[in-house]
Amino acid sequence: MALIVQKYGGTSVGSVERIQAVAQRIYKTVKAGNSIVVVVSAMGKTTDGLVKLATEISPNPNRREMDMLLSTGEQVTIALLSMALQELGQPAISMTGAQVGIVTEAEYSRARILHIETTRLSRHINEGKVVVVAGFQGISSAGEMEITTLGRGGSDTSAVAIAAALRANFCEIYTDVPGILTTDPRLVAEAQLMDAITCDEMLELASLGAKVLHPRAVEIARNYGVPLVVRSSWTDQPGTWVTSAKPQGRSLINLEIARPVDAVEFDTDQAKVALLRVPDKPGVAARLFGEISRQKVDVDLIIQSVHEGNSNDIAFTVTTPILKRAEAVATAIAPALRSQCNPKLEEAEVMVEHNIAKVSIAGAGMIGRPGVAAKMFATLAEAGVNIQMISTSEVKVSCVVDAAECDRAVLALRTAFEIEAGEQGAGSRGEFLTPTNSSLLTPHSPPPVRGVALDLNQARLAIRQLPDRPGMAAKLFGLLAQHNISVDMIIQSQRCRVIDGVPRRDIAFTVSRIDGENAREMLTQVAAELGWGEVVLDSAIAKVSIVGAGMVGQPGIAAKMFEALAQQQINIQMIATSEIKISCVVAQEQGVKALQAIHAAFELAGSEKFVVPA
Repeated sequence: MALIVQKYGGTSVGSVERIQAVAQRIYKTVKAGNSIVVVVSAMGKTTDGLVKLATEISPNPNRREMDMLLSTGEQVTIALLSMALQELGQPAISMTGAQVGIVTEAEYSRARILHIETTRLSRHINEGKVVVVAGFQGISSAGEMEITTLGRGGSDTSAVAIAAALRANFCEIYTDVPGILTTDPRLVAEAQLMDAITCDEMLELASLGAKVLHPRAVEIARNYGVPLVVRSSWTDQPGTWVTSAKPQGRSLINLEIARPVDAVEFDTDQAKVALLRVPDKPGVAARLFGEISRQKVDVDLIIQSVHEGNSNDIAFTVTTPILKRAEAVATAIAPALRSQCNPKLEEAEVMVEHNIAKVSIAGAGMIGRPGVAAKMFATLAEAGVNIQMISTSEVKVSCVVDAAECDRAVLALRTAFEIEAGEQGAGSRGEFLTPTNSSLLTPHSPPPVRGVALDLNQARLAIRQLPDRPGMAAKLFGLLAQHNISVDMIIQSQRCRVIDGVPRRDIAFTVSRIDGENAREMLTQVAAELGWGEVVLDSAIAKVSIVGAGMVGQPGIAAKMFEALAQQQINIQMIATSEIKISCVVAQEQGVKALQAIHAAFELAGSEKFVVPA
């Protein structure tokens, strides 16, 4: 007999008929000999309706009262579903987040779960009842016992957290699609269903705008080794398994806020090649990395900074043994990249830097916690380590530093994040769990690209002429963290110019569009005081990304992505990569076309067309 946590989203319980169908599915699962806890969302568009009511009363409603209001939506669903189960003869009980013991931070509208008191929940399970839990909500740990909500997608988070707390055999997420697809079926009807995907890959896709799972839910699954499956509410298809590394033994206290960093990693066998002043037009990156691919040069990090005039800089890192080959390719192609439309533009220049190291912090969900990257930068600044390149992802933040400073950087980071030397976090190389805790998923040569994601909800900020010295990145991203603004892509320009005796570089980064104007105003206010240049905001951007654990060691992947964009005459404004992700910023109006072109280039389409239910 298995203990299973099931979660049903708003469309799955959007009417009486659908609630009765869900009850039948649950009843069948119980009759097969399983114990079930069910987590549900509010019916259909209930939450949107409640938000509309609130804004009719007040243009800026009180956050505490909003949590009180929005938490009622799930309470309707749990009562109706419990009644439906009882009508089938199945003992069931509905419970709010507070009743089930979900204790959260005292933070309205975006609380994180601290722990779950499972005594009452376990008692009802042992009595043979189906426990129907209101997702998306909890109660603060303070004496006031305030109702809190977890933010959009919070029912996913509730379900996986309960599965972790109960040590359930697995957690099923029921939704309106048959599992996890290679891209949004609303944009590409032939998107292909995956049988399985790793938590790291899913974290990246979820954070990039794939709406089938909330990143916080995947983060908990990864940290606690919860086997997770995404299935359709409408069919009996097996769905997609999200596999997680064997957990290292983690406390269930401070469940969502404890220790965002699992490991500190470093690589001293690195060198950097930069091409300065390449033309800012479609096809340049495709041409460069196409030639790099043909010469079998394996590239690690790739960054392209925000453009300056009609030119841009592209930099990449390689391992030391292949540096000469990489330098030869870059030197050979540089003259061919000279701008034909602007003969006054200086010729592209190749800059090679030896003796660098890549230092990384690894863990789940770091981008969603603004203070983590800022703490890394501040730690390096305090250790007197200057950052030359930055690469960010949901599971890793990497900085390129001088090789002579690597040991000092690693020691400082391990101390700051309380990581023992040699400690391995969840998601590093290890055993992967499948539906049963005892069996293992053998990683048979995964396809290089698992999915393509499009994020149309980002804005880009660029700060010109930031002093190039230790502490600048820490100051900048520390300020953003203080204002609870999460940063995604971070790019430092490779071009350095000396102004009044001070070396300076531009830095660009992306934030959620709703945070863009606030971030620009806040940074503009401090720019003059800190010696920064102009702060520029661009909200008309789109970020398109490919994700796949199998792209490591395959130099042609980036080239194929860039070529797909070039063929559609889509100009790449920024590039950032991690080990399992390549992201490009393009013009907002070209975002959907970019996604469709990349999905087709990697032949990810299946034979079946998916229609998302209304």
